[in-house]
Amino acid sequence: MLNVSHISAGYSGVPALHEVSLHVKKGEIVTIVGSNGAGKSTIARTITGLVKPTAGSITFHGQPIEHLPPHDIVALGLIHVPEGRHVFGKLTVIENLMLGAYTLASEAEARERLGFVCDMFPILKERRNQRAGSLSGGQQQMLALGRGLMANPKLLILDEPSLGLMPKLVEELFAAIHTISRTGVTMLLIEQRVLEALELCDRGYVIQNGRIVAEGLGSELIDSEMVRKAYLGM
Repeated sequence: MLNVSHISAGYSGVPALHEVSLHVKKGEIVTIVGSNGAGKSTIARTITGLVKPTAGSITFHGQPIEHLPPHDIVALGLIHVPEGRHVFGKLTVIENLMLGAYTLASEAEARERLGFVCDMFPILKERRNQRAGSLSGGQQQMLALGRGLMANPKLLILDEPSLGLMPKLVEELFAAIHTISRTGVTMLLIEQRVLEALELCDRGYVIQNGRIVAEGLGSELIDSEMVRKAYLGM
């Protein structure tokens, strides 16, 4: 579905990624884990057109996308839920959700997606007329995730969804991600919570200093001596 091949990218001439390669198959949860500043979010931003690569290629369903603008990438079904939630605080929950549906072909399809999201996150239905800025951090993350799902994604990229959440809410969030995956949504999960992400995923990649240093099944990476020492304190 997604193939990233030898991508390099950076900001204002300062390199952040060095020949990064990864792939995601249909139906998988693939995770990218690493410490803060390792380049995880830059991978997401480069895939979705917010950062242009200086080298390498990206294909989605076989189509090159590395030079497409972000809105064209969204139209292909590749949806990015960014780090930090970025909900529109002055808009209501329902208004935020409907903004995620702007690429859908009809109002009927948008209503169908809204029903799906409200079934997935009942609190959003309960708070549908409440301003997004008044929600708790966990509820805002559910809203950001729900807004991404409104677009009926073929591939959903989740960038640090657990950031700033209490442990109980993190557990609920990862359970929701697992449930969403079982509905057929393919996901690329970018996370600092290494153990939780590797337990959830089918396959994973470890990034350090802008380079992929390990890859494999989630269970294999959990048992890796490098991962255990560097990230799990074992």
